Amino acid sequence: MPLDSDFFVKFWGVRGSIPCPGPDTAIYGGNTPCVEIRCGSNVLIFDAGTGIRPLGNILAADNVRDVDLFLTHTHLDHINGFPMFNFLFDDKNHLKIWAGRREVWSSIKDIFEKFMAPPIWPLSIENLGAEIIFSDFEIGQVFSPKPGIIIRTVNLNHPQGAVGYRVDFSGKSICYVTDTEHAKDCRDQNILKLIEGADIVIYDASFTDEEYPNFVGWGHSTWQEGVRLCTDAGAQRLAVFHHLPGRSDDELAIIDSSVGVLLPGSVVAREGMVLAP
Repeated sequence: MPLDSDFFVKFWGVRGSIPCPGPDTAIYGGNTPCVEIRCGSNVLIFDAGTGIRPLGNILAADNVRDVDLFLTHTHLDHINGFPMFNFLFDDKNHLKIWAGRREVWSSIKDIFEKFMAPPIWPLSIENLGAEIIFSDFEIGQVFSPKPGIIIRTVNLNHPQGAVGYRVDFSGKSICYVTDTEHAKDCRDQNILKLIEGADIVIYDASFTDEEYPNFVGWGHSTWQEGVRLCTDAGAQRLAVFHHLPGRSDDELAIIDSSVGVLLPGSVVAREGMVLAP
């Protein structure tokens, strides 16, 4: 981790849809979405895919006791690591789970009570040791989960909806924008406004422009659209994210070299990567 920065993002899971371990994903990683953002001593986690399990081990080693978890949505790949997040099993720990309010469910607490219950999972959420607080917010709301941290939110174009986030801290900004599908001939104005002037933009780039016509309506975007959005919004760096399950390390390396040419400083996200604004 960058010792000279008190604001950075670390990637713990970068793959979409389903965990993909194996030799073809050993470099960029096969865990599903989980991103850690450190704001001074505060730990923010975005999504609870399978990458949250190894993150939990680091939090325990660092004696972290207070965490805020922000969910883009509750499709399985974004919550399937939660039951194995060992932070949950220590009664000294405090976790606040944030999610955008949706008409399709009554509350985020209701979803987790159904998800973590027999016969799907042997332990109910009431049987965990940590104190867990659930917070449903209105999408579009701006709020401060901790002193000095500002969170901005927008609605994303995804089946059943998703939330895009911007974190502002110490005059810098990191945006987390996944899962979302772009319009064919225009930029998404919600996203443009969210990422305007941002230092780092993490963006759903499941497809390439060439592949996208075969996947219209799936709720995902392309790395080239990420470049176009960042360019139009004056954002500094793009981190290509939410890789297809079948996208090999060799294929991602080609995208990695291309995105850095089109938007200097931009990268394809990989597990363990740390970026600081």
